[in-house]
Amino acid sequence: MQENNVESKLSLVDEIIKQIQYCKEEITNEEVGIVLDSGDGIARIGGLPGALVGEMLDFGDGLFGVVFNLEMDEIVSIILDRHVLVKQGHAVKRTGRIIEVPVGEALLGRVVDPLGFAQDGLGKIECPDTMPLEMLPPGVIDRKPVDTPLQTGYMVIDSTVPIGHGQRELIIGDRQTGKTTLAIDAIINQKGKDVICIYVAIGQKNTTVAKVKTVLEEQGAMSYTVVVNAPASFPSSMQFYAPYSGCAMAEYFMNKGKRTLIIYDDLTKHAHAYRNISLLLKRPPGREAYPGDIFYVHSRLLERAAQLNDSLGGGSMTALPIVETQAGDVSAYIPTNVISITDGQIFLSSELFNANVRPAINPGISVSRVGGAAQVAGMKKVAGLLRITLAQFREKEKFSLFAADLDEKTTQQLRRGKVLIEVLKQKAHDHLYVIDQIIILFAAVNGYLDYVPVENILRVRADLITYFKSRAGHLYEKIEADKTIDDSIKDEFIQVITSIIEEIGK
Repeated sequence: MQENNVESKLSLVDEIIKQIQYCKEEITNEEVGIVLDSGDGIARIGGLPGALVGEMLDFGDGLFGVVFNLEMDEIVSIILDRHVLVKQGHAVKRTGRIIEVPVGEALLGRVVDPLGFAQDGLGKIECPDTMPLEMLPPGVIDRKPVDTPLQTGYMVIDSTVPIGHGQRELIIGDRQTGKTTLAIDAIINQKGKDVICIYVAIGQKNTTVAKVKTVLEEQGAMSYTVVVNAPASFPSSMQFYAPYSGCAMAEYFMNKGKRTLIIYDDLTKHAHAYRNISLLLKRPPGREAYPGDIFYVHSRLLERAAQLNDSLGGGSMTALPIVETQAGDVSAYIPTNVISITDGQIFLSSELFNANVRPAINPGISVSRVGGAAQVAGMKKVAGLLRITLAQFREKEKFSLFAADLDEKTTQQLRRGKVLIEVLKQKAHDHLYVIDQIIILFAAVNGYLDYVPVENILRVRADLITYFKSRAGHLYEKIEADKTIDDSIKDEFIQVITSIIEEIGK
């Protein structure tokens, strides 16, 4: 009996010795800090001397923050979510990672928050790749000039304020003037054109974002679109990072040689979020209580839009930032800042919107600094005459209000101007193919629609293309191939157009 006990003890000792031999002590080296003070989503932390600006901090329990200020004896972090759970004395660890977001094909068709977590209830998104939210924009050598049109489907934009791939075009106007609708239609018009679209909603209502998602799904555009949503219920920190998150997602595809389109809706609320953070950090306020670096906040975001040269894959990112004005005041601080950063602006007027002119674009204030470089040859020809005719109409219209008797030439210019304004009207989601736009605008600016009653213009415009395709299919194919109305077919084209308008214009 004693022998059995001895043997069992020896085998136990052998097992312990064996375990000790295989046991290795692992020592981890971590920087851990302590929350000195916390409130309103801001945490002051002591004991993290190696922390970097923009580095993510782990507060435990799935709570994360980002280093925002480096001070003499402490660092200041903004807490990304559920900041009320962070209390004084809370332990904080460095992650060693600059704030980043998942990127890749798996995001297409999904609604995500600024950190890449799903918001649409369709399950977890598996993205092996990540990208930092903040990246240096491409340099001068890495870019090539904007030379490829990005068609929106709206005649008034594609003709008078054209947008090219790699451009930054501001959409500006008062609330409820159709800014978001115009941006969403630009996304919808990219269907079948191999363009990846990102829609960033900053400070919007969740119901508004849900409507946008529904429209994109109904129009078949959600399959190539990512919606980044930082609603009004999110803390200011998440709203601040939302556009940078969307930009990183677009940049991933751009670096892969893809064409991308990103909408920032809107940068006014983004500026408000940054102002809230800055005031909580006790940074000195400047004009309209915005901090002094608010210009840099937007410039470092919008400068990342570019068309890369062929050696880098030829990808592009086109940015359409939206800014809301108060009572049409484009001289306010944020509008003037963003106007100076972008390559032009599309101004939406409340007066035109209320007068049932849709889209309510004011061609007098709207401008594209890229100009004809972002237009096909045929559009470039008709657009020049269109701008001149509209400018003459606006000038004559003012004087006609005071004149009792007008000469025949002035009367004709006024009539043609009214016809053009009617021709340029388009309902939401009513896109026109660029070749159809060229044919319609050629007829309008050259006076072939002058004697069509104004109330019949929209019907005639719709019928004109249908009749033209059925009666002169060979001409349509020629125009589509050349992207212009060539002199060799101009006479035949005019004959066909004239006969069709005479038939359907009554």
